[in-house]
Amino acid sequence: MGEVVRSSAKPPAAIEAAGSAPQQYLTFTLGGEMFAVAILNVKEILEYGAVTEIPMMPNFIRGVINLRGAVVPVIDLSCRFGGKPTVEGRRTCIVIIEINDGEITQDIGVIVDAVSEVLEIATGEIEPPPSFGTRIRTDFISGMGKVNGKFVIMLDVTKVLSVEEIATLSQVGDSSASEAP
Repeated sequence: MGEVVRSSAKPPAAIEAAGSAPQQYLTFTLGGEMFAVAILNVKEILEYGAVTEIPMMPNFIRGVINLRGAVVPVIDLSCRFGGKPTVEGRRTCIVIIEINDGEITQDIGVIVDAVSEVLEIATGEIEPPPSFGTRIRTDFISGMGKVNGKFVIMLDVTKVLSVEEIATLSQVGDSSASEAP
């Protein structure tokens, strides 16, 4: 009891490596909040279209799409963050993000309410992630970017879209469905 816990939050690795040069981020809205991902992780942006549902998957895995002959899983970020499923609207998009976990590279589509713009955010304008007070897991956040007096939640795509964690959750979904009477 009486123990002091110190936060060892560090700036995002990409920012650390880049020094003080501003980095580019794709910003998008989800549930009324503004999020950003490093533009280097973004492969392309697609208009929301038909997603083929896969049975017995966690609720945040909407299904798959065919992207030039490749099967790409599609994740509903709102559900991934513990919210309600995204309601498809006129500006709903699928952002194709490339995840590299060191061993394999995987393209994953994420459903967002709307894509906003590409912003340059200077290193000095990025705060460490908060230890509490967000509606998403804090390990999903790489930092908080200050843009025009407002904060943008900068996502750590390797954590949010962890291929290993998603595969584990999918297996749990498979086993619990097979155990059902």
